[in-house]
Amino acid sequence: MAQLPVIVGFGGYNAAGRSSSHQGFRRMILESLDGDARQQTLAGLAVMTGMIKAQGDDFVSLSGQTISLAEIETRYGAAVLEATLIRKVEKSYFDVDKTHWQQNLTVSAVGDQSHFLVSKKQLPQPVPATWQVAEYSSTHVRVTLVDNLAVKIPSLRDFPVKSAGQLPTGFEPAQLYDARFHPRGLQLTVVGMSDALHSLGIPWHTVRDSVKPDQIAVFAGSMLGQMDEYGYGGMIQARQKGGRVTAKQLPLGMNTMPADFINAYVLGHMGTTGAATGACATFLYNLRMGIEEIKAGRARVAIVGNAEAPITPEVMDGFGAMSALCTRDGLSNIDGNAEPDYRRSSRPFGQNCGFTIAESAQFVILMDDALAVELGAQIHGAATDVFVNADGFKKSISAPGPGNYLTLAKAVAAAKAIVGQEGVQQRSFVHAHGSSTPANRTTESEMFDRVAAAFGIERWPVAAVKAYLGHSLGPASGDQLVAALGSFHYGIVPGIKTIDAVADDVHQQHLQISVTDIDKRSTGLDVAFINSKGFGGNNATAVVLSPTIVERMLTKRYGAQTMAAYQQHKQTVQARSEAYNQGALRGRFSVQYRFGEDLLDDADLDISTTSIRIPGFAQAIDYNSRSEFEDMLG
Repeated sequence: MAQLPVIVGFGGYNAAGRSSSHQGFRRMILESLDGDARQQTLAGLAVMTGMIKAQGDDFVSLSGQTISLAEIETRYGAAVLEATLIRKVEKSYFDVDKTHWQQNLTVSAVGDQSHFLVSKKQLPQPVPATWQVAEYSSTHVRVTLVDNLAVKIPSLRDFPVKSAGQLPTGFEPAQLYDARFHPRGLQLTVVGMSDALHSLGIPWHTVRDSVKPDQIAVFAGSMLGQMDEYGYGGMIQARQKGGRVTAKQLPLGMNTMPADFINAYVLGHMGTTGAATGACATFLYNLRMGIEEIKAGRARVAIVGNAEAPITPEVMDGFGAMSALCTRDGLSNIDGNAEPDYRRSSRPFGQNCGFTIAESAQFVILMDDALAVELGAQIHGAATDVFVNADGFKKSISAPGPGNYLTLAKAVAAAKAIVGQEGVQQRSFVHAHGSSTPANRTTESEMFDRVAAAFGIERWPVAAVKAYLGHSLGPASGDQLVAALGSFHYGIVPGIKTIDAVADDVHQQHLQISVTDIDKRSTGLDVAFINSKGFGGNNATAVVLSPTIVERMLTKRYGAQTMAAYQQHKQTVQARSEAYNQGALRGRFSVQYRFGEDLLDDADLDISTTSIRIPGFAQAIDYNSRSEFEDMLG
């Protein structure tokens, strides 16, 4: 019987804040929370944004006065809301009203007045054919133009795309550890993976000692690579800016680097590693690899995630040239306002004009069910399947296609085999890709509606968290998955609150698309379908089971007595996880970054004909001495 890949930890950061302990999810359903939960979430975000600070267990104002949770909500609540989720791009990224530009000019010669001085050190080689150069002084030459000269002049232009899903205002990952000129995507990797690791509630050395070193797998990456000045962006710009490429920009820019950083600087991991890329379905592609490794028994622990930091003029120019991004003019045309509400720029299944780009890092920790029970791990759900299908022939590489019908229908059928027809029909929900483009709202809703009809589902709850977070590209379906875990915990499916109404061309005969939160606490939620549609025909749908369903499955597999002992063990794990949560709410994020620590020397490996023993690891790596092809010659 296959091992069940259970989700025992999760964490990261996006526009809603910190993901662990469902804090980011709570920001999205703030209106549906009770007073204490709402106030704790607001206090944690107020600390992240630097509006208040913490001293020990107390929250204090910047002037040093202790303040209560109720006072934080009253004094800072509105400002915290404004500092989170989608909003106008802040100047710490770039100025969208005055974005740097190189203006092309042609300078014409006019009589004998067309001359200027140039430092001898800056004289270009070879000298342009339109220049006549004469000695002027020991340090400068005089240049006379004899024909037109093409030049580039630094200038400023208005950027048509104004909004993005940004980390909470004032929260800078680079300030939490020694970032050493890391691209922002790798900064997000380090702090996001640290958050997931602490959410586990089990010391990492305990996990590591419980399995062989090669029974841990890491699958993580990014869709575009690291495109800011410390990665590929700076490398590509260097010559055009008259600068020099650094030794770090190329290697740190690679889209596999998030996994490499986790292995080398967070976990000290020596097992299977990799990164799959599938456009906007990238997270689900990596999740699929983690699931398959655990099902096959090759791994007992799998860490899956993505990090992306695409809020740069160049990346946004690229998507803008495709008419994919929501622009100020597009929003103005919809709303009839010269200055639109940028906080509502992402409008899945409503009147919309393009998606809103975002940054995020999301990581989940999977274990096989036997190890989870043994260690008393928290069970937030189980990821049983990810189905991937292409679109076939297409006339446009960016247009949606029929492949997503295959992934979703197969996912629903797989879930039905586990939770039954009633579970799928009455207690399932779907996390839409929900990109906020006119094409997506019709094609994805029609697909949902037709699949729902085929399986007898009525009023299928649909979530679309890009309304809050924006589209983070590679980690986007990670944002969806983490939100789905929040729905399991709280029994609430987030509404699409950035739209006034569902657009007329949206198919919803069998769907429940709501502008307010959908309360499912009375019936419970058994299964979530995480749907993603990527450029090029990269379609994926994941099946995620609720912790209630998983614990019922494990009770049947292991018996009531074993599960009772597991529940006792889990209390200690939950207490550790909650202790981290309370510290993180107060700004103690405990980022794990171990540069140059516990280095191994090749000479210290103990190699035999049956195994390799690695210093610092409790168990040896045993060779697989059998091969499925070994009888072909005999």
